[in-house]
Amino acid sequence: MTSVITYSRTQSVTYVADNILKSLKDIIRLSGMDPANFVNDTEINMRGIKAWLESEDLEKITLEIYDPASNDLILRWDIDVAYSWSAGDGNFWTDTDQLRWAIRKAGVAPASAKYDLLLRTKPGRPDVPGWYRTTARSTDGMVRQSLGSTIEHNGLGATASYWRQAS
Repeated sequence: MTSVITYSRTQSVTYVADNILKSLKDIIRLSGMDPANFVNDTEINMRGIKAWLESEDLEKITLEIYDPASNDLILRWDIDVAYSWSAGDGNFWTDTDQLRWAIRKAGVAPASAKYDLLLRTKPGRPDVPGWYRTTARSTDGMVRQSLGSTIEHNGLGATASYWRQAS
């Protein structure tokens, strides 16, 4: 008996989008912040991430943790998207242990901290309702820590990193 498992591009996009959102919620929660606003925007967040993953216009997902009094960046998490589709070999995984270790290492955000979700897309990408153009906060004086690959589904994947204040 022979079995064949085929994963469609839509399944890959859905798997990666779901796991990106879950990872971001974990970062928010484990960093000591309330994920309520993030959870309330799940539909809008999913709509943008899925649409731009499908069109291959999504380059980076950024979670900015900032001081609302000064608007200065405290910590930043980046998830870079990689498109190297492969023929349905059924390869899929999410490295939640690596992410949890990095969150512990990055530390808890101050109680007053707020967060914003930004998506960097290619020029000319289609518009998605609920999303608008904005500018990321500066990472001057910060150091980037790379975690490597964290999510993969048939060649559609994501690598994570975070930015912390330089010592």
